[in-house]
Amino acid sequence: MADGISIPGVTDRYKTNDLVESLMEVERVPLKREQATLERYQKQQDAWRDLNARMSTLRTSVKNLYSFENPFNNKLASSSDESAITVDAGREADFGSFQIDVLNPATADRFLSDSISADMQVEQGSYIFKSGEKSVDFNWKGGKLADFVTALNRRAGDIIQARLIGVSSSKKALLVESLKTGAENRLSFEKSALSFARQIGMIQDAKDHSSPLLLEQGDLKNTQTKDAVPQEHMPALSADNVSLQTDQSGNETIKVLPRGGFEFTLPAKLSDGTADSVIEFSFSTVDVEDITGELNAKLKGPVLPDAESVNFSEIEIYNEPSETLLEGKTANPFIPLQSITDDTYFYLRNSYGIETELEPDAFDADAETGITRVSVRLKDYPEATTLIMRNGNTGKELDISGMMTFDYGTNLGFEPSHAISTASDAQIRYEGITMTRPTNDIDDVVPHITLHLHNATDKTATINIEPDTEAAKDALITFVGNYNQVMAELNILTINKPEIISELDYLSSSEKEAESEKLGMFQGDFSLTNGKTALQRAVASSYSFTEGAVITQLSQLGISTNASGGGGYSASQMRGYLEIDEKKLDAALQNDLGEIRNMFGYDTDGDRVIDSGIAFQMDKQLGSWVQSGGIINSKTTALDTQIKSSNQRITRLETQLKTKEAELRKKYASMEGSLNSLEGQSDYLNNYTNSLNNRGR
Repeated sequence: MADGISIPGVTDRYKTNDLVESLMEVERVPLKREQATLERYQKQQDAWRDLNARMSTLRTSVKNLYSFENPFNNKLASSSDESAITVDAGREADFGSFQIDVLNPATADRFLSDSISADMQVEQGSYIFKSGEKSVDFNWKGGKLADFVTALNRRAGDIIQARLIGVSSSKKALLVESLKTGAENRLSFEKSALSFARQIGMIQDAKDHSSPLLLEQGDLKNTQTKDAVPQEHMPALSADNVSLQTDQSGNETIKVLPRGGFEFTLPAKLSDGTADSVIEFSFSTVDVEDITGELNAKLKGPVLPDAESVNFSEIEIYNEPSETLLEGKTANPFIPLQSITDDTYFYLRNSYGIETELEPDAFDADAETGITRVSVRLKDYPEATTLIMRNGNTGKELDISGMMTFDYGTNLGFEPSHAISTASDAQIRYEGITMTRPTNDIDDVVPHITLHLHNATDKTATINIEPDTEAAKDALITFVGNYNQVMAELNILTINKPEIISELDYLSSSEKEAESEKLGMFQGDFSLTNGKTALQRAVASSYSFTEGAVITQLSQLGISTNASGGGGYSASQMRGYLEIDEKKLDAALQNDLGEIRNMFGYDTDGDRVIDSGIAFQMDKQLGSWVQSGGIINSKTTALDTQIKSSNQRITRLETQLKTKEAELRKKYASMEGSLNSLEGQSDYLNNYTNSLNNRGR
């Protein structure tokens, strides 16, 4: 721009911009004051929110100390043989120890095929693979073996699994396994799957493993009499009333007369648990003359003739009746024996002497022939050693025949050619009782405890259930840490002393700087002072849940403002911060865990709702601050209103300032234009005068 040319509002020849800016700076004072007020409101709101977060964290740790899931109820379960059995203990499990033997874990069927070509084609068909009652059923259109295995696994879910194992570069072996353990989850094949399994040599026709169970008279031992209603003079059960009869074909029949009974020891190969053995036999009953009639006749005593008489001189003289009682004895009234009808005949006794009646599903009665078939799977009666037969009837005879044994697996019509493992139930011995379960995860033996079986135990395993003192200790340390952070925040907000922040060694330099901005922010807020006092009172009070309570205060756990025991003045003690004497805390947790739990929260009126204790009281206090509609919510809501009003005022002031600045700039631009015009006229007159003077010379 050429010198001497001035455009109002563009150039600042007369410093009007500075003048306007100076005037506007004065006008902006109310705006800056309002902006400072808004910033203060926002910092206060942030401070309340920080306090809310710290109090909420403290409340969470406090709730954890008295809720249903409090750490004082946690249990630690350990096993002396972790490789064989591990244990999970529920919160309601009893403390203590018990012993258990794992005779064998539950297993599943795992069948391997012969070596087959890796390029084998699986024929089209309907394939059914079963594990117990669950099945995988799908139609295969034909194709490669690898594709067939993929299709089978895609549909099998958690029932079975198939895998190809490389035998050589050109040969494979197919492994099919049930994913369900237990004897009832045997692996079986139907339709095309059955022929396919035979084709690849996975299964073969079951061999006849049955054999007759022949007895000799000397094998039949007397058994204990077990009448529901004992009767004096009723004959005991006796093996003398049992006889063996063999026909020309070698078939053996055991005839059991009324009040006959016997027991015999099972062969070791049946009772040692190595085979899945079954005992089968048939029996029928025949009504015979009741033996109580004959027995009662004998029990009435001797029958004496009537007393005779003589006639003398037409006088009849009668003899006294005979007396059969010995001197000093009185006659007892004759009580006749009652007939006995009892349909319970067969029992198994285990190696611990415990008898078990055969289950109803072991019997299959034929109404037409009157013959009942009995099938006893010995795995259902762990460690059974003795078969017992009792005919307690007085008018019924039993005929037992066809006693034989065989392997349970043969009832499928096939058996595995290469069985890596066969389905069997888990067997454990607890409190002298042997029991079976189809799974290795057993939760119905010991209340609130789950047993996980892995292998058989070499020796009896000891299971210990102990309190989880480490979890309780961690929860208490967390509580103390959160409590101290709340106390620190309350101190910072209510006291304007820089040393409060410098005492907090755990803060970083940036955190200390941030906290410094909040120092003494709510110095006159009595709600914070009262809240701090209430929390300090809650942790210092005594809580006696029973008259004989030993632990009633936090200080007895080694948690107090002077837990370290140092003498003299301590700033942290004056600020209300808690300290922990770890040795004292460890000892208290080890010896008085139950009382510590009750001190933090207990039910005073028996309604199963916690209504007293340190944690309960602190939760109640903190709830009044952090819950919806609580103190902090009210504070932040009030600040929201103030912030909204402040923002509105700032917007209004900014609008006013823009208008004011525009007016000033317009006014001074006009003034500057006038000055420029006058200056221009002055220059013109000067130039004109100068030109006239030059002409006169």
